[in-house]
Amino acid sequence: MRLFVALELPDHVRSTLERWRPRADALRPVPAEQLHVTLAFLGERGEQEAALVSELLPQAARPVRALALGGALILPLRRPRVLTVAIEDGDGSLGSLQSAVAAALAEGIGWHPEYRRFLAHVTVARVRARGRGRAEADPLGAVGTALEPPPPVAPFAATALTLFRSRLGAGGSRYERVKTVAL
Repeated sequence: MRLFVALELPDHVRSTLERWRPRADALRPVPAEQLHVTLAFLGERGEQEAALVSELLPQAARPVRALALGGALILPLRRPRVLTVAIEDGDGSLGSLQSAVAAALAEGIGWHPEYRRFLAHVTVARVRARGRGRAEADPLGAVGTALEPPPPVAPFAATALTLFRSRLGAGGSRYERVKTVAL
């Protein structure tokens, strides 16, 4: 099964992002209930490893309270695949949580983090594939150059640390909660 560990956001933040994201033919919106901040993508794992990760989450969990919405980002820049919004980590607690999760996963299941530095963001839409499964060179056109940042929200706290299972399907991925730890 495909697994990832993520930070869940308050309802009002998810609603703000849902209302803000641009409506464009080139974009497939991520449903509001699936908006999250991925801390660790684990890829394909077996039931035993999922159970181990579930046991590790409470040990790694810690409050994350000083978050804010940042600017819009289109990632990756060369071949855009997603429209995201940066998450600002006001007091460093999000970075600390991500490090604790990565360390627990490395020790507990031998997971190796990505070589890239952690970039806190929420994916709000995916770029639709064009012909033969590839995205066109500039799928967002004028939308991408005119992106306004989302409306400001008061600093907010994350609500939970969750191990998700991702099921791929015709309409995109569907996420199922395997284990949730309140923060």
